[in-house]
Amino acid sequence: MLSRLCPSIVDSTREERLAYVQERYTCISDCDLCGICASFGGQNPEDVLADYIDGKDEMRAVLVRFRQRRGSR
Repeated sequence: MLSRLCPSIVDSTREERLAYVQERYTCISDCDLCGICASFGGQNPEDVLADYIDGKDEMRAVLVRFRQRRGSR
């Protein structure tokens, strides 16, 4: 179970951010219970969150941009 907050890009390494995303958005192979696939429009969370993982922008900003792009379709 995930109990830690999302690491800030300032206070974490790429490896720590990647590990957080992989832990937080793990596919449990039960779409009715999970919803991760629906949340990311069927895209891989690591691809959607690449700017966060690479330290280019904080998680919140990346998610806001992603949701804005999805809403404009």
